Amino acid sequence: MSYAIIRNEKLTRAEAQGRCVHNDRRAKNHTNKDIDVSKSYMNYYIKKNELNYVKEFDKLKEKYDLKGQIRSNSIIVCEMVITSDSNFFNKIGEKETRRYFEESYKFVCNYNNLGERNILSAVVHLDEGSPHMHLVYVPVIHSKDKDGNNIDKICCREFWKGRDSYRNLQNAYWSYVKSKGFDLERGLPAEETKREHLDIKEYKAITNFENTKKVLNSIKLDLPEIPNIKNFKKIMLNRDEKIVENIIKPKDELIEELYRNNLELHKELSKQAKVVDIAEKYQKEKNEILRENQELKTKCRDLEEEFEIRTLKLKDEYDNEMGQTKKKFNKIIDDLDNENAKLYKIIDRFKVTVSKFITWICNKFSVSSEEQLMRDFQKETNMNFRVEEQIKYEIMKDEEEELDMW
Repeated sequence: MSYAIIRNEKLTRAEAQGRCVHNDRRAKNHTNKDIDVSKSYMNYYIKKNELNYVKEFDKLKEKYDLKGQIRSNSIIVCEMVITSDSNFFNKIGEKETRRYFEESYKFVCNYNNLGERNILSAVVHLDEGSPHMHLVYVPVIHSKDKDGNNIDKICCREFWKGRDSYRNLQNAYWSYVKSKGFDLERGLPAEETKREHLDIKEYKAITNFENTKKVLNSIKLDLPEIPNIKNFKKIMLNRDEKIVENIIKPKDELIEELYRNNLELHKELSKQAKVVDIAEKYQKEKNEILRENQELKTKCRDLEEEFEIRTLKLKDEYDNEMGQTKKKFNKIIDDLDNENAKLYKIIDRFKVTVSKFITWICNKFSVSSEEQLMRDFQKETNMNFRVEEQIKYEIMKDEEEELDMW
């Protein structure tokens, strides 16, 4: 039975650039030796990119005002590879093979509400092994900003949120292609198969290792049973000794020599097997280190994104608090300005009233002059009609009293 195969890979700007060269067959000399360039003309696009993936990404981001913090090491696009085995495609034929990839394209367009506009490229390769489709898209989520407005945001971490996100993808894809009439089994998850994802070179290298071990295990080191020359002598009694010397003895010596060569070969292959075991050990260690490194990168990327989100949140809170505080103090200042304006009017009015009062007193009691009245009042009461001078006098007096206390 054939399986419905779909897998996803996250790509940075640098990785997307190299992937575009491979998918669009732009390289003059392909490092992948499985590519049959004589069949490359058979490849076709379901959606063709006009520019390379990075430029298409920048163009899409600007056109639709996609939000999200993008750094040099950020995941900007993802690539889905969709395929099955050669038997399946040979069985359904060329027309159904094209329909299979077209239906798969529609599936991705609708998955997680992605939308066709966020797909940069979808190319079907028929020039290497089994037919397969490379579909490159921008992981856009539909969200809301702090004001509740609808926005489109680039965020791979949220697009593939949850530990079962890839398992859910496999389930959804298998159900979809089954509903479209393709008789396929759902691919087994890695937890059940216990298989690790290896690139082509690693896979071929490990296959050669296993072949070496098979050869080593198949070698027999037992010396084959051969007739005993002495027994021949007894049978022959005194017959012609030439048979022994020319036929039986050379055969015996040849078998002995082959046996020694077999031992040497086994010794050499044993050395190779030890090298193979060491290589396998280092390969496992390398995979573990790469896995841990990827986990650390993911954690760092998540921490950076969380830090940026918190920074933006704190900035928004700070700006909001500052705005509220500024608004509050501006109101206080306005109130004080209004109050001061009223006080100035009262003081000015009071000065006018006092001036008129002095004039009235002078006329009423026949005082010779206003200046004389003010001087007499100041002398007898130690009070000054000029308020500013009176305040200065009181401040100076208070300071003198404080000095006397010391």
